[in-house]
Amino acid sequence: MTEITRTKAALAVFVLTLAPALSHADTAPAAASGSGAALLSAKPLLQPQYPSVKVDEYKEADVWGRIRTGYAIPDMSNALVAKHVNYYSSRPESLVRISDRASRYMFHVVQELEKRNMPTELALLPIIESAFNPQANSSAAAVGLWQFMPGTGRDYNLKQNSFKDERRGVVASTDAALSYLQKLYTMFGDWPLALAAYNWGEGNVQKAIKKNQELGKPTDFESLAELMPAETRNYVPKLQAVKNIIANPAQYNVALPVIDNTPYFTAIDKTGDIDLTLAAQLAELPLEEFKALNPQFNRPVITGGEKTKILLPKQNAEKFHLNLAQWGRALSSWTTHTITGARESITSLASRFNTTPEVIRQANNLPARTALAAGSTILVPKISASAHTDIADSVVDNARIAFAAERVARPRSEKMTRAQRLKARASEAVASIKSRVASKRSTRAVRTVSPGKKLRNG
Repeated sequence: MTEITRTKAALAVFVLTLAPALSHADTAPAAASGSGAALLSAKPLLQPQYPSVKVDEYKEADVWGRIRTGYAIPDMSNALVAKHVNYYSSRPESLVRISDRASRYMFHVVQELEKRNMPTELALLPIIESAFNPQANSSAAAVGLWQFMPGTGRDYNLKQNSFKDERRGVVASTDAALSYLQKLYTMFGDWPLALAAYNWGEGNVQKAIKKNQELGKPTDFESLAELMPAETRNYVPKLQAVKNIIANPAQYNVALPVIDNTPYFTAIDKTGDIDLTLAAQLAELPLEEFKALNPQFNRPVITGGEKTKILLPKQNAEKFHLNLAQWGRALSSWTTHTITGARESITSLASRFNTTPEVIRQANNLPARTALAAGSTILVPKISASAHTDIADSVVDNARIAFAAERVARPRSEKMTRAQRLKARASEAVASIKSRVASKRSTRAVRTVSPGKKLRNG
């Protein structure tokens, strides 16, 4: 494996701030599986068939050329495509940022597409979805490179708990996204419709097809576009616009940088819990770079044994193993504690675990001036009795945080004024909202999606 280099030049022109990560409407599993074939009886349900090509058969020096080689989705040409080509190519500064991020992930995405014999222009989809930012969040609770919604993430085995959200994980989310896209292509037999379903939800696309069938109208993407929300109507044209620019950058006065046609990262095992900052230190990697490759970890400790992988550039992986062998000290400084009642405040816990309230709040992403409800499981610093004990997988999988209103004790004789009562009620309402938000983010969250937004990968 050759040493990986980062992008060597700023990626000029083509995608600026590409509209915020698009959200996706989830559809219930029943809608996805049952009626699709009946609605689409006029369309053959095809699996993508493209010749398999081994990595070492490629002649291209960079990943852009490799992507061009695998283009396989029929081109689209209309006013919306022209509009988005002009938009992207007139904003070169955004590509500087996007290329810097994409250079870490693009080789892996293309390689995974080739393994499945899928069109390689799908590697450009995260440009539209998230601008290749694994920390991207949408207003509909979609996150990550591929913008998975919570429900669809669970459908594709992406763990979401207080410690880890695999919707952000580079390897796991890419595998899930490609599996979902394959399913949609099998359902619709057409890549533009599959992409529309990825954005809008397969149930919505099926309903649009049925409506046009009943009216005797065509059921291709452009014929259905008038039935789609604006976001979906523009979704495939945006991808086509980026595809056009990558296919012939000189035509659009774009100077694409080199993204080396070699792996940027490798996956390594770990044997037990390790502090995130220590893992970066042992790998001799800047913390922000470590987080960019491992964005799924939500807390300052990475839990789990060998099943939990860490991504590192090859040379840093070698340094990690060498430094780890010489470390000789504890790898994790955190353990968990479950709140048993109202008497356990953040302040009292800080005193008990020899730290400060600020440290506990920061480690657990707790807002200021909030109290925790009984049953909440939080991170606290290890004390001597638990210094060599890892956090159990069952604790990680079931950990949740719920907020309770923080009450101020007053003498019995002291009555609250009207203003104080209103303030107390407002505090309780805020705590209730925070609790519901925290619950949504936990593994046991109830799937909720705004009308018209997909329950798919958000």
